Amino acid sequence: MRKDGCSPSRFPRSATNWPGSSSTACSLPPRRDEMGSRIWPVMRKEFLHILRDPRTLAMILLQPIVMLLLFGYALTSEVKHTPLAIWDQDNTPSSRALVQRFRQSQYFDPDFYVSSYPEIERLIDGGRAKAALVIPHGYAAALQKGRSVSVQFFIDGSDPAIATRALSYATIIAQSEAAELIAQRLGSRMPSGGLDFRSRVWYNPAMDNILFNVPGLVAVVLQWLTLAMAAFSIVGERERGTLEQLIVTPIKPYELILGKILTYVAIAFADVGLALLVAVGWFGMPIRGSLLLLVALSLVFLMFSLSVGLFLSTVSKTMFQAQQTATFIMMPTILLSGFLFPIETMPKPVQWVTRFIPLTYYLRIVRGIVLKGVGLEHVWKDALILGVFGVLLTLFSALRLQKRIG
Repeated sequence: MRKDGCSPSRFPRSATNWPGSSSTACSLPPRRDEMGSRIWPVMRKEFLHILRDPRTLAMILLQPIVMLLLFGYALTSEVKHTPLAIWDQDNTPSSRALVQRFRQSQYFDPDFYVSSYPEIERLIDGGRAKAALVIPHGYAAALQKGRSVSVQFFIDGSDPAIATRALSYATIIAQSEAAELIAQRLGSRMPSGGLDFRSRVWYNPAMDNILFNVPGLVAVVLQWLTLAMAAFSIVGERERGTLEQLIVTPIKPYELILGKILTYVAIAFADVGLALLVAVGWFGMPIRGSLLLLVALSLVFLMFSLSVGLFLSTVSKTMFQAQQTATFIMMPTILLSGFLFPIETMPKPVQWVTRFIPLTYYLRIVRGIVLKGVGLEHVWKDALILGVFGVLLTLFSALRLQKRIG
């Protein structure tokens, strides 16, 4: 055995005389210092490439910080300042004391005072109020006589996360008020009545999470598909060189853009039908409102998603950049739109940020139509905001893309 580890018997001497062969009978493994000297230039080149690419550098540095901040603010189970409608039919110091107890709890904000059940329905259908407290006429008189009195509490069950906690808080508040009333009556040696707290969950009595999650999941899937189709298609053609081939043809830039947009609109329309078919047929999602209205407003939302994809195609040079940017956009959208976490549980500054996320408005629309059966009179504001977002961004992205193609 030779010192270099090669056995002469395994390598005939004549093999060393082959053309192109070295004088040694076998190749030696690279030494560690030689391997390091070759790996280090590769690492240095990669670091320099990242440092010279501001988009990649910003993605590496900003994405963990932004995601951590968003998760930190969004991941909370505490529900505070739930909008509450009050119908105080008694309007006495005793009834006002019960309302004040709800206000002081910080879990409810009695912002709306109504005088009928239809007003309560309009507020909850429109999403302005999440719950309602109805104090009957004769509330104080019944307590004074030591009789039991019923108080009604209605809660919007379309969001089980908010409904469960808000109902729990309301029950605790009512029990606390009842205990204080009993203590006062016992101290004065007078007959004590009870406070009968009767709650009712609207739209989703079983508070089934599937009924809440599936409409939102449909919205998120549709946005990601349309956004990715528009962005990856154009960037992919640029990478393959087929975009330049289209440019030299007689077709005008705006005709090329319009042709692509209309193609994706048709595909998006088919995706809407397929998603609704699976949601209704497999998950049993009800559609209590107008199906035609739902499809029409879904197309408005998908136009916005397509415009986002067009915009990404103008700022991305490669498929990798487009994919990273799309992920960077979708993560805050999913976290802050109300899809996973209730917006009401987020801090006020974060709630203000959610107003600039179009998915927030579409989720209100789809959940309102699907779960509550509301019509255009309740969702027209969200639809208008969504349409303005879509038109402005579509025009901006199309003009920017036309300029780059031209």
